[in-house]
Amino acid sequence: MYSEKVMEHFMNPRNVGEIEDADGVGEVGNAKCGDIMKMYLKIDNGIIQDVKFKTFGCGSAIASSSMATELIKGKTIDEAMNITNKAVAEALDGLPPIKMHCSVLAEQAIKSALLDYSKKYNVHIEGLDDVDFSDDHHDHIEEE
Repeated sequence: MYSEKVMEHFMNPRNVGEIEDADGVGEVGNAKCGDIMKMYLKIDNGIIQDVKFKTFGCGSAIASSSMATELIKGKTIDEAMNITNKAVAEALDGLPPIKMHCSVLAEQAIKSALLDYSKKYNVHIEGLDDVDFSDDHHDHIEEE
């Protein structure tokens, strides 16, 4: 049911924790479905230097968070903005359809942290105005 990559990122998640003086912090999720992700970004000259996460949720949520941090670390803000839930799921060699919402949360967590950064530092980030942070992430799934 789960790929080896999902299991690896669940059992040995990367970048777990928090950044005390984070430039951007985003929290997304829904206590009703049980998945909550918090992402912390350290950004210097438009590059994500460090990223950490804390996730309360299932194995797929933890794996999605872990993979999302791997995908954006060292990337520019624009590159991070272009990470989709589909990219997270593909990097994990797929997620079961019933767990695709976890990759949506990971995408939203990245963008929520970037939104916080943009507000703190009065930086315009292209595309942030169009992001849907609603709790009904089960309905906003970009699948193949």
